[in-house]
Parts: sequence; structure tokens; C-alpha cells
Amino acid sequence: MASVQKPSIPKGTRDFSQKEMAERNYIFDTIRSVFVTFGYRQIETPALENLSTLLGKYGDEGDKLLFKVLNSGDAFSGVGIDECRIEGDTFNSKALSLKVSEKGLRYDLTVPFARFVVQHQNEISFPFKRFQIQPVWRADRPQKGRYREFYQCDVDVIGSVSQVNELELVQIVDRVFSRLGIDVLVKINNRKVLTGLAEICGFPDKVVDITVAIDKIDKIGLEKVEEEMLEKGLSKEAVSVIEPVLQLSGSAEEKIALMRGLMNGGSASGVISPTGLRGLDELEELFGLIDAAGISQKVEIDLSLARGLNYYTGAIFEVKALDFPIGSICGGGRYDNLTGIFGLPGMSGVGISFGADRIYDVLKGLDKFPQDLAGTSRLLFASMDAASLRYILPLAKALREKGVPVEVYPDITKLKKQFDYADRKGIPFISINGSDEVATGKINIKNLSTGAQEAFSKDDIDGILNFIL
Repeated sequence: MASVQKPSIPKGTRDFSQKEMAERNYIFDTIRSVFVTFGYRQIETPALENLSTLLGKYGDEGDKLLFKVLNSGDAFSGVGIDECRIEGDTFNSKALSLKVSEKGLRYDLTVPFARFVVQHQNEISFPFKRFQIQPVWRADRPQKGRYREFYQCDVDVIGSVSQVNELELVQIVDRVFSRLGIDVLVKINNRKVLTGLAEICGFPDKVVDITVAIDKIDKIGLEKVEEEMLEKGLSKEAVSVIEPVLQLSGSAEEKIALMRGLMNGGSASGVISPTGLRGLDELEELFGLIDAAGISQKVEIDLSLARGLNYYTGAIFEVKALDFPIGSICGGGRYDNLTGIFGLPGMSGVGISFGADRIYDVLKGLDKFPQDLAGTSRLLFASMDAASLRYILPLAKALREKGVPVEVYPDITKLKKQFDYADRKGIPFISINGSDEVATGKINIKNLSTGAQEAFSKDDIDGILNFIL
């Protein structure tokens, strides 16, 4: 006899109950409704993308987290495995995986969006404003707040370089989290400033290594970040230029003024960085717009913010919950030439992504979900016999057409079992109708919380609605 398999799901994934789905849809609906008010419209892209679309867009660390999908059929048939052999039984796993996998699960929604824009460029109008709410997959180590399958809610505009777009993203963040009842801190930096930092410390070719290290500051601390930069080949003198920048405090104006001095030759190296100065100009303009717009959530410049994805070129954003310990719940930035890799150069865009799963954890941890999300049925029609079942079916149809969720108990069984079913599901009203009601054209309805009971004419839809709503 075959053994019974214990049911399970892969680590880093989750099932969601009906109650949890009601809560998740509350998040999605809130975010979607805010996106729409700013003129964004929804698209979708496939879960599977060609690996050629995904590889090389997220840096070496991102490439390692891509889920690759084996080619259909016998993926290893005809593959020259020896070509991937390094020595003995050692293989170049990356080269081998590319021979047997041509597709992968999407890592985020931004790169597929860029592919979509180029592929459909003759069908869309620019600036192109779109949002997506879909799952993404990363072969990460599962831990609290970090999953291998999770939903992103992305909003992007492409085809415009105006800082008004960055402002709108901050306004969207402000409105979404205000409506959800979460107090957040919106951190903003600019990748041009980080490029300038690499230039003034004397290592312009190390900008990626510097940003990857800085991006870990919240996880490993400043000291470990400095150690990583030294391991990547930066000198102690270069690290000493970077260190005080990562600890700058004060208002946005004060931080910009101090950084402007450094980028204008005021660092120990005396190097002037035009790129860094442009980044500071952009930050200054953006914060001027933010001040004019009036944002209720807390917004600040964080010069240690790096966002370790290679495609960002301008403003970068990260959002943290103030009252709940979890990683960033929202992040994004400007990318000047992401579509160039697909044959459409010079198309600047900016976007931000809401991490729905982490937002869910915050709302759950802070007990911020509304209490009436379950969306249970209002009325249960009990099943007494075949004749009464046929009698109540037209009424159930009429109530549903009025938008009222009702259920008909499917089995003719003991009333106690049907009452228990209504109780477990939180259905507030039950209708019990037998041969007497059928003969007189009546409908009995009972309020299960108060015990109140009334009889209505079968055709008195308005009276029934007034009682159960």
C-alpha cells in the first residue's frame, strides 16, 4: 500500500484563507483606487519571461535570486554538459543552467514593464502611466517579512523627465498609507549623489560596489559596510570620505548644503563632481515640490539610501513603517535608460513598488484591518424538503440581483446542522420555510443575534431588504 503523502508547500510561500484574502483584497483595492486617482491604468505581464529579458538587469546578486524554469520535455537531452565542465566533476552551474533553461519567473515588475513598453511602443501614448498588481518570485532565504513568492503593486510613468512625476509618487505613498492608517517614513536619495560620492572619494569605477555595500547599512551596520568597501578595494582614505556622509543629520536643506560643499571640491580629495551636483539639484527641486504640495507623512533625505538595483539613475525612494519592526514596505526610483537594453534608448521613467505582503504584516501586527472585511453572506435559506427548496430559489435569485449575498443550504438535513453552519460562517439571518409557508406564500426570516423573527410576503423584496440590511 502506498504511503500517504503529507501535504506541504515550498518554503517562502503561503496559503491564504478566506479571511486573509479579504484582508489582502482590502490592501489591493486601496492601492488600486489611489493609483487610478492619479491617472494610472492597469496592465499585466506573464509570470514567465525569457531569461534574456531578466538576466543582467538586477546586478550579480539579483541574478542569483532568479528562479529559472527548465525547458519543457527532457531539458538535458542533447546538452553538451562537458562544455560546462571546469575540472573533474566540477561544472560551471551558470553556463549549464542557461543551456537547459530559457525562461524564468519574473523577479520584479519593472523590467517586464520596460520590455512591454518597447514591444508595444507604437500602441501606447507617452508619457505612459501604468500600474501592475501581480506576484513576483525570488530565490531568497525565507525569513520574517521576506518571502520567495510575494505580490508587488507597481506604479510607473515612462517618457517624462519632470520631477513632478517623483512628487506624484510621494503623494501616492502619502495617500495610500494615510488611508491604511500606517505612519511611515519616506526616505529619498539620488543615485547621482552616490555616483558623485564615488568620484570625490577617488574610486569612480567602484560606484556599484559602494552602493551595494551601503544598501546593507540597516541590516549589518556602518562598521560592516566599511569592512565590505575595504574588501572591494577601496582605500581607508576613501572610506573616511564616505563615512561622515552616511551619518549626516539635519533638515533636507542642511543636508543638501553640506553635500553641495563636498561635491564642489570641499572633500579631502578636492575633486569636483558635476554628476553629484546635478543629483543635489534634483533633490532640491523635488523637496521644493514636496513642501509646496503638503505631505502628511514624514519625508526626509537619507544619504545612506542606495537601493541596490543597477538600473536606478536618479531619485530613489524607500518607505519604512514607523510603529512596526519590518524591512522597507515600499521602494523605487528613476531609471533613465532601462528600455535601451530592449532597443528603445533615452526613455526615462520613474516608479515605485508597494510590498503588499509586508504591508499585510504591518496591518496585522498593528491590528489596523477593518473588522467587517469578511464579506459573509447576509442570509441563509435553510433546506427543509424538495418543495420548499424550489419555493425559495426565485427569492434567492431576486436578492442576489439586488447585490445581497445569500446562500441556500445545499443538503436537506437537520436544522441544528444548518444553524451551526450559519453560526460558524457568521451569517446573521436564517430563513426557514416549510409546507405552511409554501401554501400561504410567506417567507420567515430570523435574526440570529437578537432572536427577532418576522414573516414577509414572498414578493415583499423591499421589506425583506429592510429587515436583513
